[in-house]
Amino acid sequence: MVRKIFNLTLSPDKAFVKELRKILGYTPKQIHFYKRAFTHKSLTSKEESKKARYPSNNERLEFLGDAILDSVTAEYLFRKYPTQDEGFLTQMRSKMVNRKALNKIAEHMELDIFLRQLGATRISQTMMGNTFEAFVGAAYLDVGYNKTKSFIINKMLRQYLDVHELENINTNYKSQLLEYSQKNQKIISYDVLDHYRTKNNRERFKIAVLLDGKALATAEDYSKKSAEQKASEKALIQMGVLKKEEKKS
Repeated sequence: MVRKIFNLTLSPDKAFVKELRKILGYTPKQIHFYKRAFTHKSLTSKEESKKARYPSNNERLEFLGDAILDSVTAEYLFRKYPTQDEGFLTQMRSKMVNRKALNKIAEHMELDIFLRQLGATRISQTMMGNTFEAFVGAAYLDVGYNKTKSFIINKMLRQYLDVHELENINTNYKSQLLEYSQKNQKIISYDVLDHYRTKNNRERFKIAVLLDGKALATAEDYSKKSAEQKASEKALIQMGVLKKEEKKS
């Protein structure tokens, strides 16, 4: 309690804390976690990274927040849809916490303001979603699982996502592409162009989707399945089957 009062009234970061409180719904205690969440890797030099005992950017928090989001969303859907099967729950979770959805949520929360305060000048869509994951990771380290779970459900899922609308959105682009190929007697295949580990030791895949043996689109992501979905979406847009404005997330 004393730390919270200090953070709000006497801390040099009190303005930062007040803005965080508006989003979180509570007063953060350990401010350094949130500052780390808004520190993109582009803001730390290689020399600083080598000297630091721990990474000084938000990548580790992003990794943690991603896992927390998956866990909370899975439980939320499990309880909300007691009669639905695993396939439905998996698709719904993907719709709720995919990259585009998180990018939009971060925009609604205006997390770019904090990124700029910490020195970021060029802010991409992907950076926004990654920052939101890091933000969730920071909240978890600050206040624990239950309070972070409450934040995710009340400040994210219920405030920025229409779950019932998502039920009717088909974001399985690979399935749509395979259906198109069958109707038009085309052969769709996928090829792993690259498989490597990032600096923070996360697997990453680069996938190409081929139409009758010719490369149509490529995409990268942290899982083979997700990269295939991204490549399939690009292919559908390129063929005119899916328009950019029709994409939902």
